[in-house]
Amino acid sequence: MAHINKVIKSVNLDGELICTDIFQRPDGSYGFDEFRRDPEDGRGWYSIGHYGGQVFTDAKAAIAAAKTQIHWLHDKID
Repeated sequence: MAHINKVIKSVNLDGELICTDIFQRPDGSYGFDEFRRDPEDGRGWYSIGHYGGQVFTDAKAAIAAAKTQIHWLHDKID
């Protein structure tokens, strides 16, 4: 299944096993989620934050919310 959201910013935690994506939906709204991947598991990235249902009117608002909810992100993103 193809991803329908367009990732506009992806930030990796050191070690590149956890990341946060800021994305835009086809309806023009924005959101974010936190993901993890396990190298020994070939299925790829999966959500660990489950923040993807939150809706924001712009990327700046999505980034601000992500920084308050994902503790490591504050120091990694402007």
